[in-house]
Amino acid sequence: MANIKSAKKRILVNKTKAARNKSIKSGVKTAIRKVEAAVAAKDKAAASAELLNATSVISKAATKGVYHKNNAARKISRLSKLVNAL
Repeated sequence: MANIKSAKKRILVNKTKAARNKSIKSGVKTAIRKVEAAVAAKDKAAASAELLNATSVISKAATKGVYHKNNAARKISRLSKLVNAL
C-alpha cells in the first residue's frame, strides 16, 4: 500500500478513471451488439438507426480518449460495411 500522499491520490484517481473508461467501453460494446443483432435479423431500417447511434457513441469514446482514433474509425468502418451489405 502507498504511504506517500500523492501516491494515495494517484490510486484513487486511477480507480475513478478506470471505472469511467469501463462504463464507456461497455456502452460501445452494447451499441455494436445492437447493430450486429439488427443485421442478423436482416432489418435494414433498424440497422441504419442503430449504426447512427453506435457511430455517435464510438466517436464520443474516441474524443474522450478511451479509444484511439484509428481504433474508433476501424470499429465504425466495420459496422458500416455490415449495414451496407444488407
